[in-house]
Formats: sequence, structure tokens, C-alpha cells
Amino acid sequence: MTKAAVFHQQWALPSSIQPLRKFPSCLVHSPLKFGFGDAEFPTLMSTFVASASSAPPFGGSGAEYSEQLSDIGTKKKRKGIAGIDQDELVDPKLLADPDSCFCEFKGVHIHHKIYKGESQAHSTFKNYTVSQLPHKTKELGFPMILLHGFGASVFSWKKVMKLLAEVSGSKVLAFDRPAFGLTSRVNFSSGTDVSKSLNPYSMAFSVLATLYFIDLLNADKAILVGHSAGSLVAVNTYFEAPERVAALILIAPAILAPLSAPKIVEKNQVNEDSVMKENNNSTIRANPISGLYKVLSMITKYISEAITKMMKGMINMLNSLYRKFLSAVLRSALATTLIRMVIDKFGIAAVRNAWYDPNKVDENVIDGYTKPLGTKDWDRALVEFTAATLLDEESKTKPTVTQRLHQISCPVLIVTGDTDRLVPSWNAERLARVIPGSTLEVIKQCGHLPHEEKVEEFIAAVEKFLQRLVGTNSNEYNLQYVK
Repeated sequence: MTKAAVFHQQWALPSSIQPLRKFPSCLVHSPLKFGFGDAEFPTLMSTFVASASSAPPFGGSGAEYSEQLSDIGTKKKRKGIAGIDQDELVDPKLLADPDSCFCEFKGVHIHHKIYKGESQAHSTFKNYTVSQLPHKTKELGFPMILLHGFGASVFSWKKVMKLLAEVSGSKVLAFDRPAFGLTSRVNFSSGTDVSKSLNPYSMAFSVLATLYFIDLLNADKAILVGHSAGSLVAVNTYFEAPERVAALILIAPAILAPLSAPKIVEKNQVNEDSVMKENNNSTIRANPISGLYKVLSMITKYISEAITKMMKGMINMLNSLYRKFLSAVLRSALATTLIRMVIDKFGIAAVRNAWYDPNKVDENVIDGYTKPLGTKDWDRALVEFTAATLLDEESKTKPTVTQRLHQISCPVLIVTGDTDRLVPSWNAERLARVIPGSTLEVIKQCGHLPHEEKVEEFIAAVEKFLQRLVGTNSNEYNLQYVK
């Protein structure tokens, strides 16, 4: 009997199926080389064929097979930024929450949320219960505008917006500044001429947007609550329109405090300077030699000032060239690539580092901070924001915020965490010493985000501040934590 007949008889296969003709003859005719007999050969062959038939199915043709392999390779190569897929970026409005609102301001669609204070005796939000506020506090009548920090959004106020509305008895509004959150991105590469309009990524735009939202709430004044870099927007808004700001609440303010309070020139000092000048003139008339010396000193002074002005002109010219070069670099494709690399490498780590206890940063927090990375042109917007910050033209014509802090006259509350690794608490302490009449609250075992990490303590600090603002007794009401 032939080997083929044995093969068919043993495995009961149709006669149309033939053994593999191209299988090496040594496996068929030389079993001694591999240590198995004639009867064992069909078992090996059937195993081989069965294994081949159980492989994952690919398309019938070679072209289909290559295409499927290509798709697998593409999926492996795809990589998101901080876990967010970058292949399907969408319009920010498609990522909005049910309570999200949008309004257009100077061509930018600004995402914001508004909460109103409840009238019930008790309103419970998750683990917090706010008792009914006294009638005087309800008459405070000042809404709150919440200004987030760099890299944050309306999401960062999620835990406290409703509570703040209860505490103040007024509306609370938070909005996403351009380049952040779900506010639309203006792409200058698409033809928008930033030189002919207000740069939406500039400080000036954020200030005007803040004043716009005060008008939107039909209020004459508002309490501005700024966190980190948002504190800078709040203070700049105060200096732009102090009559529109009822009070400032600065949380972990990213404002560099001066080492010492600036000297205030008293009126008596001005009079003394005038008397000294009169005495100098009398000395010149009485002593000609001394007078000649003073005249030569004055001439030298004028020459020095002329040289200084000339040098200043040259410096300004060089500075202009430098700014143009810096602008070109910041708005290049390289800058965009660097932004994406930095956000991907350090974005989530920065969020965790902002907390006193990084282990308490759950997936909900991470998702809230990374959600805007799914919007169109988010990377270009961050580049433009950075360029607008570094190339701020107004900084050349106005005194810095640090130089003007002592001019703030409205009530100010400064809140900081004792373990803030981003903006140290000692900076907040210096700010409190410089800003007249300001109040400092240091929250224990807290990092850079008191309004997210220590909600109970933060709301309590705001309550006390509002009590002083309206002149009520702090014992009349309180905030209780329900465990």
C-alpha cells in the first residue's frame, strides 16, 4: 500500500486531498533523520496544516494582506498627547458639558458657566452643606468672577462654584481664558492679522473680557477671584477699572512680591526738598568757587543724560530686533513641536505635583485637565499665548503690577497652601505685607490648589472674608462638613 493510501485510510479523508507535494522529501522518505516512523508522519503533517488554518484570517489577495498589516502598523505608531488622541481634534463646543455656555466677545467664542445662589435653608452639594446665610450677607449683591490659572479651565472651579454662590448669595461665573479650556482658538496662521486687532491671548484681552462678564451679570461691581496666573488678571483688571471691583480674592497668586514695601514720599518730604534747593541756590551766590563746581557738575549731568538717551535709543533698536527674532522663533513649527512634547511629558505630572498629596489626583481630575487637548489648534494657541506673554507691548509703557501693589485700596483676601511647590507660601506672605489691609489665610497640608484639594477650608476662609466685607459677626453662620 502506498503512503498516500495509508494517509487517506488513517484520517478518512477524501481521495481528492493529496499530501503536500512540496514538503521536503527527506521528511517523507527518511524518518531516521528526525526520529519518527512512517505512521508518525501524517500526524506531523496534520498538525502543521491545522496550525496554518487556525492563524488569524487575512484578506484573500496579497494586496489585502499588505493593507491589513499596514493598518496594524499605523495603530501602533499612533500616539496621543497626555493620553488624548490627536488624530481627531474637534471644535471645542463638541466637548461642552450640559451646563456650558458660550458667548462671542471680540470674535472669540468664550466658554463659561454660571451658578446662582439657592434660596433654600439648606443646599447640599456632594459632601458639603452650607447653612442659610444671614440677611445682610444676602444683600451683599456682588457677583463673583472666577479666573483660572495657567493650564487650567472652568473645570478647576467645579467643586466650589455652587458653594461660592451659596456663600455670597449672588451669581458666580467662571470662564475659560483664550488658549485654555473650551474657548475657541484663534489661529493667526489662517490669515488673522494680530497687529490690526486686540490679541486674544494678551493680558489686555483677558482684562477686557473680565469687565465684559461683569456687564453680562448686570452688575456695577464684582468680586474677582483669581488663582495662580489668574490672580494677575484680577489685579490688572482692578488697575484698569478699580470702580468695578468690590474685592479681590487671590489664591496661590503667581505675582512676584517685592522684597520690601515701596517708600511713599510724604508731603513734608517734598517741602524739605524745596527748602534744600533754595539753600543750594543761596550757596552758589555766596561762594563763587563752590558755585562754579556746581555748574560744572550740572553740565556733566546733562552730558551724561544725553549719552544715556542715545544709548537707550540703540538699546531700543536692538531690543526691537530681538523681539522680532523671538516672535519668529515662538511662532515657528519648532515651537509647536516643543509645546506638544512638554505637555505630553510633563502635563499630567505637573497636575499631580500641584497637590499636597499626589495620590489623591484621580482619573476624573486628569480627564478634566486633559480634555481641552482634544480641541482644534490647542497647541498653536498655547504658542501664541506664550508669545503674547513674553512680547507684551504694554509692559513697556506701564508700571509693573509689583510696583503698584501698594496702590490697591479694595478689600483683599490672599489664600495659600503651606506646601505649595509651584508658588511658595512665603511669596503670598510678602504680598500680604505689601497690599494695604489685606488678609492672609494659610491652609495646612495643602498644595497649589486650595479650592480643589481643601474645599472645606477654602470656603470657610471666603466666608470669614465676606463677613468682614459686610461687617457681620463671624459666629452667626458657619460651614459644616458632612462625613
